[in-house]
Amino acid sequence: MKKKFINILGFLFATAYAIAQSNISTDSTLAYPFTHQQTGGLFMNNPSNITSNFYYNPNTNKYSLEEKIGSLYMSPVKSFSFSEYHSLNMQNLIDEYWSSKAEDRQIKQNTSLGLPKLYVPGKTFDRIFGGNTVDIRPQGSAELIFGLKVNRLDNPSLPEEQRRTTSFDFQEKIQMNVIGKIGDKLKLTANFNTEATFDFENNMKLEYTGYEDEIIKKIEIGNVSLPLNGTLITGSQSLFGLKTQLQFGRLTLTGILSQQKSTTSEIEVTGGAQTSEFDIYADQYEANKHYFLSHYFKDKYDEFLLDLPFINSPVNITKVEVWITNKTGTTQDTRNVLSFLDLGEEKAINDDGDELVSNPYSLNGTGVVSVYNNKYPDNNSNSLYSLLSTGSSSGNNIILPSGYGDIRDINNVNNILNNLIPLVNTSFDNGRDYEKLERARKLSEQEYTVNNQLGYISLNQALNNDEVLAVAFQFTANGTTYQVGEFSSTGPSAPNNLILKLLKGTNFTPTLPNWHLMMKNIYSLGAYQMSSTGFVLDVVYENTKESNTITNYLPVNEDSEINVKGKTLLSMLRLDKLNQQLDVQSDGIFDFIEDVTVKASNGRIIFPVREPFGSHLNGLFIDPELANNYVYQALYDSSLTTAQQYPELNKFRLKGTYQSSSGAEIRLNAMNVPQGSVTVTAGSQKLVENQDYTVDYTMGKVTIINDGILNSGIPIKISLENNSMFGIQNKTLVGVHADYEINPDFIIGATMLNLTERPYTAKINTGDEPISNTIWGL
Repeated sequence: MKKKFINILGFLFATAYAIAQSNISTDSTLAYPFTHQQTGGLFMNNPSNITSNFYYNPNTNKYSLEEKIGSLYMSPVKSFSFSEYHSLNMQNLIDEYWSSKAEDRQIKQNTSLGLPKLYVPGKTFDRIFGGNTVDIRPQGSAELIFGLKVNRLDNPSLPEEQRRTTSFDFQEKIQMNVIGKIGDKLKLTANFNTEATFDFENNMKLEYTGYEDEIIKKIEIGNVSLPLNGTLITGSQSLFGLKTQLQFGRLTLTGILSQQKSTTSEIEVTGGAQTSEFDIYADQYEANKHYFLSHYFKDKYDEFLLDLPFINSPVNITKVEVWITNKTGTTQDTRNVLSFLDLGEEKAINDDGDELVSNPYSLNGTGVVSVYNNKYPDNNSNSLYSLLSTGSSSGNNIILPSGYGDIRDINNVNNILNNLIPLVNTSFDNGRDYEKLERARKLSEQEYTVNNQLGYISLNQALNNDEVLAVAFQFTANGTTYQVGEFSSTGPSAPNNLILKLLKGTNFTPTLPNWHLMMKNIYSLGAYQMSSTGFVLDVVYENTKESNTITNYLPVNEDSEINVKGKTLLSMLRLDKLNQQLDVQSDGIFDFIEDVTVKASNGRIIFPVREPFGSHLNGLFIDPELANNYVYQALYDSSLTTAQQYPELNKFRLKGTYQSSSGAEIRLNAMNVPQGSVTVTAGSQKLVENQDYTVDYTMGKVTIINDGILNSGIPIKISLENNSMFGIQNKTLVGVHADYEINPDFIIGATMLNLTERPYTAKINTGDEPISNTIWGL
């Protein structure tokens, strides 16, 4: 039974298969057939063993096409008439032409960015610009940043609608370099960077260059330069204006009409040492960098330096901490500080009844303030420090009725000091009598220097008007240790306030006593590593009333003025008391004493008197009315801006030369020197860049790589241009230069230049007067 069932099932399957086979179509064509003639793109290329060849059959007068796979025919041989063959061949050539053009364009797009070239028809356009193409090649990037800032401040003192602020943030950054050409003659180059440090870093120049047989050789508009071959008159590199160059046979004329964006300076190196000149007016002292630590050191400064080379100071400073306003956002070495103007100050009286130091400004001896006559500055010189603390080492309690809070909390300072008014019978004003700083920054020892005997500090970087300077210092005198302020290592721990001595506050005016703590007798020469050998300094006076000359003495004719008449300014200002062996004998030469009259490492001149052109000079005169004609006291009692309103008194100048050891590397005392503006000569020979010397234009350094020049001892002179004065004074340079070529080895040149310089403001200082100078040479 089972076998019979299987047979029946097999019969049914066989019958169904036979019916299905009878219904299958025998059509083998495709709806979208792929022929072997279609190649490339979607169809890919044919294998290398497939070949197609045409040959001419003279018997039939037709062209035959054979397509083979190796040696086998791929399809039947096809015949074409001459017209059919010609049409097919022409179509293939056209396809190959456009394919090659597409490939070339793709290669150019992959290798460079730019717009397609434009073609301007016409012979006139071609004749003027030397071609019919306009080619613009931009490079760079442009970035736009859009943002939305939402700030929420949960401050209960603010209304609810003011606690959340929404603002739109939009920033743009562009760094673009464009090179455009019209034909062969006209070229435009432009550099633009929104993040450039200085405006002169963005350059633009439109340049037209003529052919060799044309009169117009070159026309330049924008950032141009005027390099001259000779050493008699040097050109300039940083110019902005119009420059033309014309040629008439053997004569070449170059004209310039431009604004000069730099100042020219020279540096001379002799015997391996760099020699530079300086000329500094009395009002150019180095401000906001040098400060006395207290009025005691300020009042004793002249006395300590009276008997040079010995310093008659009993003081030796052993420890100093300097704190300033934190503008860097750093969190290392920061503390909340509270600094006071009168901390460590007292009214001390000597045996003759004369005051030795200044009175405390606000604490005038009334109320709880008392005078101890300590003679030296100390926290106990007056009762201010004891008023703020109990006198214990922690000093965390305040002698005030309960409810005022803790003076060590930065948030309670204003409330406490305002309530001290009735207690001490005086007032405490923020910015005048005290300053509080949150997260003040302690300077590292590399950011300042201390004169341990004379009691002043010198900062590496000048302070801004809104910055605060406070200190704590410790010193020994006659075996006793004194301290002003609190140190971070021994004072109260954070976040408690440190109590410090205020040297400079946000309200820094001549009406406050700490104005005189800022030293105004130190001048910077802009030099580094000066050498005493070859150093020359002279203090001169501009005698504009009589002979209009510069002298190193005051033009005083009165015989009664024995301290002034016939005396050099060097000796009058205590800069010439010693000879070369440091014996007390004037020799007419500046006394080069390290850390006393000079700071050789950073090129500073220090007067051994606190007010050289003020009170010190006034004390040498016998007739006060005569002294008023020369003494420049406003320089020390007024702000610098006010003092400069008296140009008739600003007649003193520091002139001279200095040498700094440099060897093969010579510093130019300038940064970002314009490219190509450095010219180096050895004797009368002009050196070649990258052959005899190299220039670091960014850092301002010249390195002599020709050892023979250094070993010869020939004086080396370097002329350069500096962009530091750009934007301060307006300079216009106009001139013409001519070269006449008699033969390739003999050229006659002539130059005439006019430089006009004027400041932007109507009020000018002595030495910055408007000029209009013309120079010519052959």
